[in-house]
Amino acid sequence: QVQLVESGGGLVQPGGSLRLSCTASGFTMDRYAVAWFRQAPGKEREGVACISNDGALIRVRDSVKGRFAISRDNSVATVYLRMDSLEPEDAGVYYCAKRTVYFCGELSPYQFDHYGQGTQVTVAS
Repeated sequence: QVQLVESGGGLVQPGGSLRLSCTASGFTMDRYAVAWFRQAPGKEREGVACISNDGALIRVRDSVKGRFAISRDNSVATVYLRMDSLEPEDAGVYYCAKRTVYFCGELSPYQFDHYGQGTQVTVAS
């Protein structure tokens, strides 16, 4: 069955960095786009970044442009999210998600059919 496992979250001070990893199994990862979403307490889940199946096309949320970078290594079925200059507003549970097609399209949670369990990111001094 499809599985997505996130790792790399933790507590970081404002201005710090983290790298999240999402390792996939149970499907042919290089056929699908993969995205990162996040959800803060009391807020809706929002798309952060997405990468097409071959890594050629990337979409990044405006509020994280220049600070976050998404990448993938299909040889190890893993997608990464590098997060720099973290702000308290970036805190939340980060999920990776599999799209149903090879391209990203809209970063709507409803366009993605499988999610991981999430990894917590806390930004505090």
